[in-house]
Amino acid sequence: MLRRDDAGKVATMLDMSGALVPLGAAYYPVGDVQKTKSYAFLLLKDFTLLAFSAAIEPFRIANQLSQKPLYRWCVVSEDGRPVRSSSGVEIAADAALASVDRDTVLFACSGNLAGGYPSKSTLAFLHRHFRTGGTVGGICTGAVSLAQAGLLEGRAFTLHWECHPGFVELFPRLPPSKRRFEADKRILTCGGGAAAADMAISIIRKDHGDAFATVVADMCLLRDDAGANLGQRTSIGAALHTRNPGLIEIVKLMTDNVETPLSMAELAEKVGYTKRHIERQFQRCLGVTPARFYQNLRLDVARGLVTETNMTLFEIAAACGFNSKSYFAKTFARRFGHPPSRVHHRRRATGERA
Repeated sequence: MLRRDDAGKVATMLDMSGALVPLGAAYYPVGDVQKTKSYAFLLLKDFTLLAFSAAIEPFRIANQLSQKPLYRWCVVSEDGRPVRSSSGVEIAADAALASVDRDTVLFACSGNLAGGYPSKSTLAFLHRHFRTGGTVGGICTGAVSLAQAGLLEGRAFTLHWECHPGFVELFPRLPPSKRRFEADKRILTCGGGAAAADMAISIIRKDHGDAFATVVADMCLLRDDAGANLGQRTSIGAALHTRNPGLIEIVKLMTDNVETPLSMAELAEKVGYTKRHIERQFQRCLGVTPARFYQNLRLDVARGLVTETNMTLFEIAAACGFNSKSYFAKTFARRFGHPPSRVHHRRRATGERA
């Protein structure tokens, strides 16, 4: 079926399979299409618009480059109504979740650790879709919904790095990967943002080969790196603007030991430096004492837990290595300009309205 815009020019071609095949200047031939692959994107409240669109665009580009209906997609919501993204933009749904069939890959799209507050019926649908042979996925923090549906035990999966600490507190037996995306048989997850495009391109590579996937990545203005699946975050050294291996090792030890902080003596012993040498390195390279740097790192994790979880302030203080709730509140206020109770109350009030 051919659709034209108001000026009478060809805008897009909708294949009989229901796949969108836009016209474009670039062209790359692929083999015969045996079957158009179907994807459904379940939008949950406050989903991340960037990650959602980044997941779809490589499929659209693949159809455009090949001029064949390689992929089709639809947008669904729990009740078929529009869903508001975290940026305030509403996206209309094509249908309700119940319309998704078993042959369609179903991605849950969300944007915070609460996972958009999916209903019990939605979690049951995700569980049933997978158990009856369907493929499920999570985009940005969509893995939270998959965990709530009981689908991640013993699986490799990931979600946005910002939510890793809170996720581990909520699901201590489900450690997320630090990679940009994971594909564990019929469970596909990514960390959001550009990682959603990386995941889609990896699917296209598996379906149609390296050369075609590279051209799709070029069209997205993304580096394909021959399928490399790197970590989500910039390396510690790059983030700290230093190549000092000792300093990088110490910061990694701090990052890995938040709940039970290591003493300066323990840090010095593990890296083979004196405490005085460590203090000089932190002051010279970072302009802060190692003790203050370590405390700020733990407070940053704590703020994420305050913002994203239902943990009490006492539980958050303990999870971030503070033995006293009052001392935790004092240092939190010094770093962020307000006590943790203000963020905590605001988040709970927002959750109640939701």
